[in-house]
Amino acid sequence: MSLTTQAAPLLNRLIASSVAIANQAGKIIRDVMKKGELGIVEKEHANDLQTEADRAAQQCIIGSLAKQFPKIKIIGEEEDEPERESCGWTLDVNNLPSVAMSCPPHLLALKEEEVVVWVDPLDGTSEYTQGLLDHVTVLIGIATGGKAIGGIIHQPYYNYKNPGGELGRTIWGVVDGGLGGLVVAKPPKEKMIVTTTRSHSSSTVNDAIAAVKPDEVLRVGGAGHKVMLLLEGLAHAYVFASPGCKKWDTCAPQAVLEAAGGIMTDIKGEQIPYHANVPHRNSTGVLATAIADEHSKISQMIPQHVKDNLKA
Repeated sequence: MSLTTQAAPLLNRLIASSVAIANQAGKIIRDVMKKGELGIVEKEHANDLQTEADRAAQQCIIGSLAKQFPKIKIIGEEEDEPERESCGWTLDVNNLPSVAMSCPPHLLALKEEEVVVWVDPLDGTSEYTQGLLDHVTVLIGIATGGKAIGGIIHQPYYNYKNPGGELGRTIWGVVDGGLGGLVVAKPPKEKMIVTTTRSHSSSTVNDAIAAVKPDEVLRVGGAGHKVMLLLEGLAHAYVFASPGCKKWDTCAPQAVLEAAGGIMTDIKGEQIPYHANVPHRNSTGVLATAIADEHSKISQMIPQHVKDNLKA
């Protein structure tokens, strides 16, 4: 079935289009770095940066999605009301990537008006400016009814330490509908590895991590990168007891993780809502596990004072 026809389910067309768009956004991010003029500005604080790559990638993603799906609600990191203008690149709807997904039966009749797309055009901006390029991802998250249902994680610099290798890769996931772009690996059984923030540490963050009794803690940038560590079997849990990330940081990673059999909630074990009108900040933190069955056990290890410190 051609994904360009209206007969194909909306979610199938949206995932395939988002894969192509994320690939183009990754190219934009690499091109800006290559030119060496990052155009860095501070947003809320010194670790909350924006670059020309963020701005150009967001324009590409939102402009391309809006042209193809004019009735969806798109919320981007870089502007409250993002521009829906063309970025000089046109999505070829007759040559979309092959995405071997199965649309869940309850989403076959999904309408554009029921969709919210959360976009982080460059997750890990601070790391991007510091040359920690493997931390950088492009995130396109798809939600309906307040739930993350599909997501794209593009790694523009995947394989960048291997000269001559193919640069970049894109992972897509649909909850109850499939996963593509990588082979999921299980974390080691003999020890507990936790990943968390490298830039938003606090006593609450550290208390939550200590309670899980990890053998190793990976402090890295970007929610997308942290979830990739779970998917690649390099960490068991992503523990972040802080209001330091936003819905555009977690929507795509949550959908991809849950398509792969993991779970993401807030630090209290409650669902993260993705309705169009919810506050953008994840004020009650993030708790994610690579293996669904481990989530409840780890959630119960988080101290009550940590949960009480984070207010919705």
